[in-house]
Amino acid sequence: MRQLRPKMQMIFQDPYTSLNPRHSVGKIIAEPLVIHGVMSGQQLKDQVAELLELVGMNPTFVRRYPHEFSGGQRQRIGIARALSLNPSFIVCDEPISALDVSIQAQVVNLLQDLQQQLGLTYLFIAHDLSMVKHISHRIAVMYLGKIVELTGRNGLFDSPLHPYTQSLISAVPVSDPKVERKRHRIILEGEVPSPANPPKGCVFNTRRPLAIDTCFESPPEYREVQPEHFVACHHVEAG
Repeated sequence: MRQLRPKMQMIFQDPYTSLNPRHSVGKIIAEPLVIHGVMSGQQLKDQVAELLELVGMNPTFVRRYPHEFSGGQRQRIGIARALSLNPSFIVCDEPISALDVSIQAQVVNLLQDLQQQLGLTYLFIAHDLSMVKHISHRIAVMYLGKIVELTGRNGLFDSPLHPYTQSLISAVPVSDPKVERKRHRIILEGEVPSPANPPKGCVFNTRRPLAIDTCFESPPEYREVQPEHFVACHHVEAG
């Protein structure tokens, strides 16, 4: 795992708790490089300065501490730390949900620019569907810890197949009031089971209005029902 970790890094959800308040910005960003013995001395200082510039911050900030920065700036520091080992894969755990709306777009644009510049792959975890649609190429929808649908961005929003996905997308408001008035909202009923004690069969069976006996007896097969479109549902037929 130690050999793999430099290739896989993470950007955390809360920039206010994910940075050590006792460490300077320079030490926070340099820490992965020091732990893995990548570089030291002046080379290390130069690399930290380059990483700060890469995320749009002044390299002279290396001696400052996290409490001296805004939430958006702290998240940029977290991004610089994630980039320090030159990874190919980064997990973005709701990286903008703790930020002001005015700052969210700046951080997302930065992530997209870095993706193109460095050839990164992101696993972007989020519950904001408009942001998911904006930043993602392929989208997986999860319910109770299980992937229930996986496909490309356009396929998911244009033709959702799983009833949970259909309900989520129907809840996204449309800016055009005429279109919004004609839209059909899918309201889920029933109880949400405990993740620690999921129901037998399909995990969605307590909220599916047209559940059949099979839904309560066996979990659905996760299968490709259309090209590059995977669904786990007894009701969805391949086509």
